[in-house]
Amino acid sequence: MRPEIGLDVEKLQLLLSFKAQGARLVEASVDDHRGLVAAVKQVDVVVSAMSGVHFRAHKLLLQLKLVEAIKEAGNVKRFLPSEFGMNPARMGHALEPGRVSFDEKMEIRKAIEEANIPHTYISANCFAAYFVPNLCQMRTLLPPKEEVHVYGDGNVKAIFMDEDDVAAYTIRCIDDPRALNKTIYLRPEENILSQNELIAKWEKLSGKVLEKIPIPSEEFLASIKGTDLANQVGIGHY
Repeated sequence: MRPEIGLDVEKLQLLLSFKAQGARLVEASVDDHRGLVAAVKQVDVVVSAMSGVHFRAHKLLLQLKLVEAIKEAGNVKRFLPSEFGMNPARMGHALEPGRVSFDEKMEIRKAIEEANIPHTYISANCFAAYFVPNLCQMRTLLPPKEEVHVYGDGNVKAIFMDEDDVAAYTIRCIDDPRALNKTIYLRPEENILSQNELIAKWEKLSGKVLEKIPIPSEEFLASIKGTDLANQVGIGHY
């Protein structure tokens, strides 16, 4: 755990819940290389969950300091960097400035591989909590009541993963020799849906038909321009 976590009530409560289940908390800071190396030497596997969300805390590149510590420690059997989204190696078509997270993840991969650190990359595609409850609506996590914006023709498929399932697969990978130096794709067939299919499921469950408002791609892209950088990155990445 990082010292500054003590100022975040939710994260602190989460860590204390881990401790209550028997986990041993080890404190280290990315700004203290010697202390970070000492902490890394106490573990076999490092799983990073560093934030890459601009409107919260975009800190992906801090993992480069973690890579240096792992390299120096020399004992880590597996490193799982903070990915858990789309495979950045396949996101060369992503638009600026939203692609910054993919570019930074590739920079971290490069450092990992150049340091010959045993690793596994988890490609979890889309976290369900961000996309499913709101039927892929922007700036809210709540389901629409009367109308729903449909982006493009609404038929593009996406893979929605429950966060608990992502965690379960991640834990299974940490000591699986088949996952060593590999990218693991999480994509259950039942989780592959288009926005239209997602809306149809919600309408069936709720018994209510929503008004569909089409948002052409040109209109969507134009709506991003002129907003602040964090918003542009967030929506562009979305």
